[in-house]
Amino acid sequence: MTDAGSVKKEGAKKPATPMPSATVTLVRDAPGGIEVLMMRRNLKSGFVPGMYVFPGGGLDKDDLLFKNNSLCECLDDAAASATLGVAHDGMCYWVAAIREAFEESGLLLARDAAGQLIRFGDATVAARFKEHRRRLNAGEAAFTDLIAAEQLQLAADALTYFAHWITPVGLPRRYDTRFFMAEAPPEQEPVQDERETIAAEWARPADALSRHKRGEFEMRTPTVHTLELFADYDNVARLRQGLGERREISAVLPRIGRDGRRILPGEPGYEEAAPSA
Repeated sequence: MTDAGSVKKEGAKKPATPMPSATVTLVRDAPGGIEVLMMRRNLKSGFVPGMYVFPGGGLDKDDLLFKNNSLCECLDDAAASATLGVAHDGMCYWVAAIREAFEESGLLLARDAAGQLIRFGDATVAARFKEHRRRLNAGEAAFTDLIAAEQLQLAADALTYFAHWITPVGLPRRYDTRFFMAEAPPEQEPVQDERETIAAEWARPADALSRHKRGEFEMRTPTVHTLELFADYDNVARLRQGLGERREISAVLPRIGRDGRRILPGEPGYEEAAPSA
């Protein structure tokens, strides 16, 4: 006879393994204070459809190539891994953040042979990189090919690592995401890719949060907390300095309460909320 308890245990579905991911909050100085680039997810997306997010996504196996291809000399894997507290391949998170920003928003954090951030002010240059982006999103070319062909260097040192969030246990799709901040490159304008993202807009953190409270600007918990953090700064320089002073960056793993609310570590009800809720 088979024990009913053992059948239940063996048949229980294992929690989804979080996918290593990276996201970058692109900011710029504006007359009313800093503005943050917000991208709206496709309404038909399988993950957070219609929500406003920062550019980002899962690590790609080709991101590993930047460890040894001399196309990102401003950062080495040992230093990147130490910053994240991982044994190796930490540099891939910086690469993924830059790649995803280009794929989803069209903004590219890379420097030319003169050491200057690439600009798209010239119509010919803009058209060339628009085609690069199209081919990249269509799977017709690799990110390494783009950077090598244009003789560029990834500007990984322009990114500041400031947070680490993990999707709650129990959800079907989970991410283990490292958050970065970077100032938007000059003479580049964000444009949605009409595939993963359907809108791009610059918003002051306080305004985005107000719209969110009114139910007009749907966002995930990590996005909301990032904007709350950024709202305390009035320019990019101070924001970068403040984030750079965050020495201990621990992973934040929200739990899901009985009412579906995300509960953060230290908040009432966190210990009572089962990790597998």
